[in-house]
Amino acid sequence: MRTDHPDFRLGSVLATSFTATLTERRGDAVERIPTPQRLIDWLRVSGLSVGSCDSDQLDRARELREAIHATATAAALAEPLPESAVRIVNDRSTHGSAAAILTCEGKRQWQLSSAASIEDALGVIAANTVEIVAGERDGRLALCASPTCRAAFFDTSQSRTRKWCDMNTCGNRQKKARFNANQGRSPT
Repeated sequence: MRTDHPDFRLGSVLATSFTATLTERRGDAVERIPTPQRLIDWLRVSGLSVGSCDSDQLDRARELREAIHATATAAALAEPLPESAVRIVNDRSTHGSAAAILTCEGKRQWQLSSAASIEDALGVIAANTVEIVAGERDGRLALCASPTCRAAFFDTSQSRTRKWCDMNTCGNRQKKARFNANQGRSPT
């Protein structure tokens, strides 16, 4: 199965996008893939359409997500990578059979071995983790400055000084809190 989603293009950082399926990690955590169907939906939007997913596959996906977050966090803090997380990333990376293919427009797409291959999709995400943690992409891993979020993100800004995982959520929330504090008001 080919992934033809228009937003899936060379340069996508699937690994950190995948870790964002659990938000507010240090606050009131919000699970964005609570069911197998929601994982299928997230993969489709990310250009990795699969036909089905069961609860065991969802558990493996969440395990991979947490391993990616642990690995990306350690890399962002220039700490040793946790062996157990690296083992999970490597295991998922080697279980899939997805192949990178080149389009006539010069773009990379992923061809999964079948319409139901969660393992292929997780393998692509794990391989993307290897790519960014190993420094094979132009950018740097960073952690969101929001004390309740602390999401890992891949900073490709020119100065490499981005502070927020998403300016529309964490950045605006922090700016609003700072403005309200300066005005003597409590945040609403």
